Amino acid sequence: MRLPATVFCLFLSIITFGQQNLGYQTPAKAILDLVDVPLAPSVLMDEDKENMILLYRDAYKSIEELSQQELRLGGLRIDPKTNIGSRTTYYNKVAVRGVEKDTELKEVTGLPEKLKLANVNWSPDYKMVALTNTTPQGVEVWVLDVAAAAARRLTVAADLPINANLGDVINWFADGKALLIKTLPSDRKPLIDGATAVPTGPTISTADGKKAQNRTYQDLLKNPNDEHNFEQLARATLNKVFLDGKVETFLPTDMYSDISFSPDGNYVMVTRLERPFSYLVPYRRFPAVTTVYTKDGEKVNTVNTVPLIEDLPQGFMATRKGRRNVSWRADRPASLIYVEALDGGDPAVEVAYRDQVFRLPAPFAGNGLPLLKTINRFAGIEWGNDDTAIAYDRWWDTRNTKTYVFNPGRPDLEARVIADRNYQDRYSDPGSFVTRRNEFGRSVLALEGGDDAFLIGEGYSEEGQFPFLDKMDLVTGKKDRLYQSAYTDKVESLRDYDPQARQLLVRIESPTEYPNYYFRNVTNGKVKQLTTFNNPFAALGEVHKEVITYAREDGLELSGTLYLPVGYDKAKKEKVPMILWAYPREYKDKASASQNTANPNEFIYPYYGSPVYWVTRGYAVLDGAAFPIVGEGDTEPNDSFRKQLVANAKAAIDAVDNLGYIDRERVAVGGHSYGAFMVANLLSHSNLFAAGIARSGAYNRTLTPFGFQSEQRSYWEAPEVYNTMSPFMHAEKMKTPLLLVHGEADNNSGTYPLQSERYFNALKGLGATVRLVMLPKESHGYRAKESILHLLWEQDQWMEKWVKNKGQVKP
Repeated sequence: MRLPATVFCLFLSIITFGQQNLGYQTPAKAILDLVDVPLAPSVLMDEDKENMILLYRDAYKSIEELSQQELRLGGLRIDPKTNIGSRTTYYNKVAVRGVEKDTELKEVTGLPEKLKLANVNWSPDYKMVALTNTTPQGVEVWVLDVAAAAARRLTVAADLPINANLGDVINWFADGKALLIKTLPSDRKPLIDGATAVPTGPTISTADGKKAQNRTYQDLLKNPNDEHNFEQLARATLNKVFLDGKVETFLPTDMYSDISFSPDGNYVMVTRLERPFSYLVPYRRFPAVTTVYTKDGEKVNTVNTVPLIEDLPQGFMATRKGRRNVSWRADRPASLIYVEALDGGDPAVEVAYRDQVFRLPAPFAGNGLPLLKTINRFAGIEWGNDDTAIAYDRWWDTRNTKTYVFNPGRPDLEARVIADRNYQDRYSDPGSFVTRRNEFGRSVLALEGGDDAFLIGEGYSEEGQFPFLDKMDLVTGKKDRLYQSAYTDKVESLRDYDPQARQLLVRIESPTEYPNYYFRNVTNGKVKQLTTFNNPFAALGEVHKEVITYAREDGLELSGTLYLPVGYDKAKKEKVPMILWAYPREYKDKASASQNTANPNEFIYPYYGSPVYWVTRGYAVLDGAAFPIVGEGDTEPNDSFRKQLVANAKAAIDAVDNLGYIDRERVAVGGHSYGAFMVANLLSHSNLFAAGIARSGAYNRTLTPFGFQSEQRSYWEAPEVYNTMSPFMHAEKMKTPLLLVHGEADNNSGTYPLQSERYFNALKGLGATVRLVMLPKESHGYRAKESILHLLWEQDQWMEKWVKNKGQVKP
C-alpha cells in the first residue's frame, strides 16, 4: 500500500520538527541578575576558635569543564587524566583571618593564579592545612601555614602524581611532620578505550539461586574492559611525604580505599579492595580487606575480611553478616570497635536485640569483647571517656530511634535508654550532644563534672523555631536550659558550645540579612560578630515572605512558605499566577506529618533549583509546600499515595486562594527528582494546575522493581502500588502542558535519563502537550552555568506561555 503524498509529507514534517537545534539561552534580566552573583566563602575554624580559613568558589562549573573526559565505573565518576573525581567541587581562592585579635583578611600567598583546591585537612595541632590542587597534569598536595597565611607546594604532579580517585587522599601523621598520601603507581597499565576496543567475547552474568534484590544503581561496571580500567584507576601506592619534601614508601601498590590513624597516631587502619568485582553494585560493596599497621608500616593484624555483597535480605534495615563499622574509639589511644548483626542482617527475623558492639584492643587479634547491644539497628557512638559514652540505634519501619548512655569500662552494666522517640517527630527532638577535641584531637563528648553533658537543639515547636542549649545530667536525666534563642524576626542556629568559656558559636540570619557567624556569651547574652558577609540578592529585599498553615480535607495540618511578587500591593490583592514547589515525604503517623518546620525568618537564598526567582516575574510562589504521605499501623504510605498527593495540592491552592492573592486557574506545579514524580502524578490525576515542570524524575516504577524512595516492597509483592503510582501507566490521562527536564548523565539511583525519554515518547504519542529538555553532561543536580541559565529560561518561557498567559495560546 502506498501512502498519499500529503500523508508522506506530513510524516516527514513530524520527523523534521520533532527536535529543535537550540543553543544555550539566558533567562530574563530580572532572573539573570539573581543568578550571576558571587558566593560568600565557606568558613573553617580551628579548635581554639583563633583562626578562620575562608574558602571561596564559583557558584557553577562551565559546560567545558563538564565536557572533559570522564569514566563512570563502580559508582564513581573519574577524570582519568588528573585522577580525581570528575565532578569534584573546587575552591579557587583561600584567605585567613584571625577570630579574636586580627580582623584583617589575609589572602594566602604562594599559591598559583589558577586554583582548583579540594581535600582540605587540618594538621593535628591546627597550625597547618593540607589540601590538593588539581592541575592539567594531575593532582598536587599543598600545605598552608595558617599563622603566616602562606602556602607552598609539597608534591609536583609531574614527579609524584596523586591518586584521588577513591578519596582519603591526605592523612596527617600524629606529629604533624608528614602526610600519608595516595600516589599513582609506576606500573599502571594503559586504560582500555571501550569505544574502540575489539571485544574478546560476550559479557556474561550468572545467578546461583540466591536472591539479590538491589536498587537500580548507575555508573556500574559493565564488562571486562571496565573491570580493567577500574582496577588501574583504583591502584595506588601509599607514600609517607615529609614536610621537607622527603618521600618514603609506606605500603606497596594496591587498591586502597579507606585510611584512618588511631587516635594516638601509633597505628593506621587501611582498607583495600579485592576482586571479584560486580556488575550489580557499586565499589563500596566489592570484597575488601581491612588491616592494621604500625605508624612505620609494619603489619599488625587483619581485622576484617568482607566478601562481595550482592545478596542482602530485603528491607531498608537489612545489612550483611560479619563485622561492620570497624572504627577507632575516639577516647582511647588505640582501640577498635566493630558491630555484628544478631538477626543475621535480616529485618524479618524477630530478635530482642538487632546488633551487638564489640571492642578489640591492641594487638587487634581474634574475637572482640562484648560491649553493648542495641534493640534497633546500630547507628553510631559518641565517645566520652572510660565511664561514659552515648550510643544510637534506628529502625526504619517504625521510624523509631533510641539513645543509650553506657559505661564502656563496665560492659557488664546494662545500657540505659535516655531517649526513645519517633525520629520524624521534630518537636520532641532533644538535640545533638556537644563535643570537644580531646588530647588525641578527636571529637568526644564535652562532659562537665563527669556526668553532665550538653545538647544543642533546633527547637522546633508549635509556636515556632527557638533553638536551645541544654545541660543534662546523664545519671538522673534532669535537664537545665542554659540558653534559648528568643528571636521572632531572625533565625539563630547554634553551631558549637565551649563549656569552659560559656560561649556559643552561632549563625544569625533574616530574610534580608545574609547568614553571619557570631560568638554568644551564655552568661550575659552578648554577641560578637565574626563575619560580615553582605546580601547579594538586594533585589529581593522588599519581597513579602510568610509561612502559612492550612488543613487538608482529612484535617491534617500542612504548611508552606509563601512569597508574593516584587512590588505586590497586599491592600489591592491583585490576582496573580502562582507556582507551587514541593517534595513528597512519607510518614508513619499523622502527628509527625503535621509538624511545621518552615521558618519565615530564613534568608531568601535563590539557587539554581529554586522557584523564588519568579517573584521578579509577577508570580506568587509557594515553596516547600508540605506534601506528607501517611500510612499508619500496618498501612504503608504508598497504599494511598495518589489520593493524598491530590489532597495536599488542593489544600495548598485553596489556602493561598482564600488569602485573595492568586488566580487559581493560573497555578503551576514543579518539582525535582521525587518532586518531578509528584508533578507527573498530579497532572495525570487532577485538574488543579495550568502547567507543570518536572526535573530529573522517574515515571515508570516497574523500572525500579526492588524498591524506590521509601518503598521497601518489590514490584512482585505490590504490583498494584507500582502501577497505580507510575505516571507512565496513566500517560493517556495527561491533559496539562508538562515541561520535562533531565540531565543526560543522571547518576541517581532510579532516575536514569531513559525515564524521561520514554515518558516523553508516551505522552507525545498520546497527543499530550509536552516538551523534553535534555541537558548535556549534567547529572541529577545541574552544575554548568550554561545549563542552569538555559534551565531557567525554559522554565520561564513555559510558565509565561501556559500559566501567566493561559488561554491566549492554543496547544
